[in-house]
Amino acid sequence: MTGAHPVVTDGADETRVSGEWGGGVSPFRVSWAKLMMWLFLLSDTLTFAGLLSGYGYSRLSSPSWPASHEVFNLNLVGLMTFILICSSATMAMAVTAAKSERWADAVRFVGLTILGGLVFLGMQAYEWSHFIGEGARLSGNPWGAPLFSASFFVITGFHGLHVTAGVVYLATVLARSARRRYTADGVEVAGLYWHFVDLVWVFIFTLLYLI
Repeated sequence: MTGAHPVVTDGADETRVSGEWGGGVSPFRVSWAKLMMWLFLLSDTLTFAGLLSGYGYSRLSSPSWPASHEVFNLNLVGLMTFILICSSATMAMAVTAAKSERWADAVRFVGLTILGGLVFLGMQAYEWSHFIGEGARLSGNPWGAPLFSASFFVITGFHGLHVTAGVVYLATVLARSARRRYTADGVEVAGLYWHFVDLVWVFIFTLLYLI
């Protein structure tokens, strides 16, 4: 017969756990800003997952769907993707430089990341204008499937808003870093956001443009 055994706890452990959750320190061993960013990114992941799942359902339930290579300029979109990935690399270098207290390098790499984001947004605006010029609207398009253009505008537009917010966010990081009023942890938190935006684009690029 198996009975319940009393739980033996060590007094030091109880004190440590009580102290961790008692306020003043992070029980997850990360800064408050980083923890909040992770929670935000988790919620944003669910939002993008919902959008991409809805896109997948619409596409699979539609009797026909336009071939991406006949509608999109895949060379342009491939270049956009390459630029965004490069911006993620410069952001990683900015974080490394900030942790090494090489603030001049950190500012330069953050600036390059912002430049990458701006170039991406400019190319996306060009793609949108070309797409709209061919007759694509939220309510319809010349290629038949009613939800084709609506899905494109909603998903890429939502992602574009994230890139825009990221550029503004990084501009703030750059300004404060240039005046030595920012911490390496703050640069790393900004990097988490930017890497997330880049990662989401890889999924969008694959699902909307390649498959």
